[in-house]
Parts: sequence; structure tokens; C-alpha cells
Amino acid sequence: MNPNAPAPASAEDEGVPVSTKIRERLKAARQRYHANDNIASFIQPGELEQLLDEVTAKMQGVLESLVIDTEDDHNTASTARRVAKMYVNEVFKGRYAAAPAITEFPNAERLNELMIVGPITVRSACSHHFCPVMGKLWIGVMPNERTNVIGLSKYARLAEWVMGRPQIQEEAVVQLADLIQQKTRPDGLALVMQATHFCMAWRGVKDVDSKMINSVMRGVFLTQPNLRREFLSLIPRD
Repeated sequence: MNPNAPAPASAEDEGVPVSTKIRERLKAARQRYHANDNIASFIQPGELEQLLDEVTAKMQGVLESLVIDTEDDHNTASTARRVAKMYVNEVFKGRYAAAPAITEFPNAERLNELMIVGPITVRSACSHHFCPVMGKLWIGVMPNERTNVIGLSKYARLAEWVMGRPQIQEEAVVQLADLIQQKTRPDGLALVMQATHFCMAWRGVKDVDSKMINSVMRGVFLTQPNLRREFLSLIPRD
């Protein structure tokens, strides 16, 4: 079955939430659908708009359970729809949209020197509390003659796609490293991410100055300490 093909309407489908239909396709394919997974290939044409309507209705229920008057309070009259659009079309778009098109070119000039891209601004939300995660990302690539070359802006597009899901920073950096390695096949790949987690700044300990920094090193960045030190030394310090 092609999950992208429009399904004919049937009597059995009447009244079934679109989220249930998508979930059943995922289960039938034994496909994981964790918060940081992309499920775009299991969403059929027109269903994203239906999902938006469903999330709007359920978000309205959340507001009602929070005892917020959305009928007489002009500030919250359209909040359910705004929040639904924010989640489906913006903050969590990386779950529902296909991967960005990335044009790859052969390494015709046989480039084999360290290349660093960054800082790339990253925006996400932690999958524990759905609070914002905001930070910066640096990517180091050590190409070889077989490496596919992609435009600098494409690294930012790939990062946005991966980070546009509920994420845990440690997992997000590994996901992005796997994706870039698959696309470019370099001799070495290094990623460093520094981010502020609003689940610490906005709630809990309410520490506004705390940041999390983590890294992923692959290939020659693991086996050549001098190269790893060069990459880390070229990253600007706050």
C-alpha cells in the first residue's frame, strides 16, 4: 500500500478521527512514531488539514479544563486554533513534512580540508514539557573525494527539519549527524550544540543562565585528536 495515495472514503471511515487513521497505518507498517520521528509518508493528501482541525478541537477542550473563558475573553477566543497551527505547521513541522530537497554535487575539486558551518540557530521543544529549546549548532565536515557536496544553507535546512519536533538534545544531535553522514559520506563529521532549555528556565529550578552543550564526533574526528582540537578551537566562545 502506498501511504501517500488518497484512500477512498468508506462508511467505516465516517466519524473516525484522522489521527486514528494515521496511527493505524503506522502500526500496520510496524513503524515507530515517537515524538521525534518523522511520519510524513503515512499522512495522505488533505489529512494534515483534518489533523489541524482535530488538534484545534482538543486544544479547546484543554482550555476549558483549565477553566479559561474563551467565549467572553477576546484574548483567548482563537487561542485553540492558534496553538494547533503553531504545533502542526511550525514548531512540530518536522514530524509532518517530508525532508527538504537537498541537491548534492560530486566533490569535483577533491576537497579534503576541514569545513565548519555555524553557528546555525536551532529551535525546538523538549519532549518532556513541550517547553522551547533554543540554541546554536556548529557542524564540522572533513570531506574526501567521494563526499557529496551540499550548499551551506542546506545544513541549516536539515537542522531545522530535525529540530522541528519534540526533541531531547542528546538524541537530536545524533539524529542530525546520522542524516548528514548519510547525505554527504565524509571522512569525518563533528557536531556541537549549545542550547537553553526553558523547562529549566521557565519552570522547575527556574535557572535562566544554565545551558547544555553536547557533541557528536564521527570518523577522523574520533581518531585524530589534533583535528578534533582544531575544530573545537575554531568554534567561538560566548
